[in-house]
Amino acid sequence: MRFTVKRMTGMVTLMVLAAGCLCACGRLTGQGEGVVLEEDALHIENSVLGDSIQGISRNGEVFTADTLISEVANDPVFGDYGRLIFPADAGYYSGDTLGHLRLTWYSNIDPDKTVEIANYMKEHAEAGEAIFFDIYSAEEKAADPAKEDTGVFFFKGNPGEKFAVCNAGGGFAYVGAMHDSFPHALELSQKGYHAFALIYRPGAQTACEDLARAIRFIFKHAEELEIDTDCYSLWGGSAGARMAAYLGSYGPAAFGGEDLPRPGTVIMQYTGHSEYTENDPPTYVCVGENDGIASWRTMENRLERMAALGIDTEFHKYPGLSHGFGLGTGTAAEGWIEDAVAFWEKQM
Repeated sequence: MRFTVKRMTGMVTLMVLAAGCLCACGRLTGQGEGVVLEEDALHIENSVLGDSIQGISRNGEVFTADTLISEVANDPVFGDYGRLIFPADAGYYSGDTLGHLRLTWYSNIDPDKTVEIANYMKEHAEAGEAIFFDIYSAEEKAADPAKEDTGVFFFKGNPGEKFAVCNAGGGFAYVGAMHDSFPHALELSQKGYHAFALIYRPGAQTACEDLARAIRFIFKHAEELEIDTDCYSLWGGSAGARMAAYLGSYGPAAFGGEDLPRPGTVIMQYTGHSEYTENDPPTYVCVGENDGIASWRTMENRLERMAALGIDTEFHKYPGLSHGFGLGTGTAAEGWIEDAVAFWEKQM
């Protein structure tokens, strides 16, 4: 049975008002030109490994806090997908440089992490590694042009390790990946896990459908990507947390995906999502006490009801923090991701 998201309108309306106040079924090709789905067997073509080293490109240049956002997005090494590193709708971010990037509804953006992520992507793309995969075919994109702005950025872990899909928030109006999913994915890959950061279509229903499609893609190509699909995890902040929760509750098939397992763990940050089922996976939650968009009480109450059903849960709230703290570097929440990984590992 296909599940339709019906209860998100109020949250989206609230966040849009807040913004006003605040201002591949087939062949994968690397070589920095993106990855295109085709029909038959998967084949990854890597170019000859360049002479890049960590943080330094072949021509000796690195991205810095003073690098223009447009320079990163249009860097030839990223091909067409470079534009998806930042929100497709420029109305939801401000600042001309990496160091001055600001995203609607987000706090505690770390310029150093932004620069680190941009350099990570450039380094791996220049080395001929596939760091982005399309989840829809050219034909599907032609039929629905909104699917042009979708795909998954891949942060590769150790061969044979499990995977996570990280889903940024943005009020279902845009995707705040640079602060709300790329940092998480990079941290997970550094711990050895494979991590994907999803770029999805705005809208609660389409976002969940894109997440279901991404999971299908990962399962289909798990062998070639050297991924263990058992006990995978879904991560998300704000709107992205709702996506993770919905797929955890109802599974990919409910959103147009294939009949694949639900996640072994859901990791959620700052969202007022209250729905759950008796079959929900183990769930970890963290939120700031001063969050004016997502009440910590709503999140805690949901977990208490889930725990009463025998579902493993863990809840954390942090003093002084508002909405969208991401990794929480330099705040009371710093290190929360270590707790979340430990919770996931407990379920394995």
